[in-house]
Amino acid sequence: MKKASFPPFYPKAKRFLDLCGAGALLVATAPLAIGVGLGVRFSLGAPVLFRQSRPGQHGRPFTLLKFRTMRPPSPGEDMLATDAERLSAFGRFLRRSSLDEIPTLLNVIKGDMSLVGPRPLLMEYLPRYSPEQARRHEVKPGVTGWLQVNGRNALSWEEKFALDVWYVDHASLRLDLEILLRTFGTVLLKRGITHSGHATMPAFMGTPSHREGEE
Repeated sequence: MKKASFPPFYPKAKRFLDLCGAGALLVATAPLAIGVGLGVRFSLGAPVLFRQSRPGQHGRPFTLLKFRTMRPPSPGEDMLATDAERLSAFGRFLRRSSLDEIPTLLNVIKGDMSLVGPRPLLMEYLPRYSPEQARRHEVKPGVTGWLQVNGRNALSWEEKFALDVWYVDHASLRLDLEILLRTFGTVLLKRGITHSGHATMPAFMGTPSHREGEE
């Protein structure tokens, strides 16, 4: 199985970019973050922040931070199946504008995430990946990534993971800067926010060929 290899300077340069970029964005968006926080508090109540365990580099769990966009599931309610019903109007606006991601910059400062990398998904997906798909965890997860500027949630899970692994194999400081620049256009044009018929994406249950190989 192929493993990612990077130039010696790349990890340190990437971390420097993460600290400078996330720090600058946190300062620049501080007044906006206060306004969003108040909006979440009045529309959805407390807590303002959404916290959830997600797999980081090499699958190690960390606590992801975002602004809440949904009401919590009722007892016995399927969290993933009721995404559309639980998503508030204000939450829908936050997702379209990506403003719900502002607190995620704190994950970048802490070192759990990078500005650029595969998006952190759910812990329960880990055993469902094929060995090739699992390579997306060879790098830190990102706030944005190659997938986000090449289709986002409009793609299938298999297409998404193929883009994630492509990034792992081609990661460079130049590519990271290109992705960051292209992200601004993707956010402004609100491209690929949802998958057809879903609030975000249907749950990933595993690639059929991989599931069949386990039976």
